[in-house]
Amino acid sequence: MITPKVQREEPAAAESVQPAAVFGVDGKEVRTDLFYYIRPANNRGKDRGGGLGLRSIGNDSCPLVVIQETIELRDGLPLTFSPAVAPKDNVVRVSTDLNIQVAFPDTCNQPTVWRVDVSDKSKGRKFVNLGGVIGNPGPETLGNWFKIEKVGDHGNKYKLVYCPTICSYCKVNCKNLGIVYQNGLRRLALSHRPFKIIFTQA
Repeated sequence: MITPKVQREEPAAAESVQPAAVFGVDGKEVRTDLFYYIRPANNRGKDRGGGLGLRSIGNDSCPLVVIQETIELRDGLPLTFSPAVAPKDNVVRVSTDLNIQVAFPDTCNQPTVWRVDVSDKSKGRKFVNLGGVIGNPGPETLGNWFKIEKVGDHGNKYKLVYCPTICSYCKVNCKNLGIVYQNGLRRLALSHRPFKIIFTQA
């Protein structure tokens, strides 16, 4: 099991301009030093199912890709969040670049940090797989950074967005993260339609 890292503190002056905190379904702030499940905010429609986890593609046991569990009772796998600029209060905030890491490594010897990758070149789809690294913001790690954005005015519902701002001169096509059906899997991918989510503490 991975232990969340205690990171360096921000300057005190940054407190006045901090974006809003992200909140879990329990009403508590989501923190960088705790583990969370990402589950669908809607319990009906196309997004109905369980939380986000990992699966292999086809008959091979490796590599693993990020998917939504089809069974509602399955929470998926615990995740941690590591902002590009570590907050002094360990609170995760909206509209900030962050890495997302699976807390329990599997047996495929893959890095457990999420990364946007072109997996289906024939259709140009960009799926979320593993293989990223924590930190080191720049053009080489552009695919490793995600943002959490608020959805609606009521309740603690959010969406994940791929729109990194850690590289000022890099060209990025910003998109939501949504669920794409491929070979029987509900895969997490860049999409016009967002996957609306909630956070529950593991």
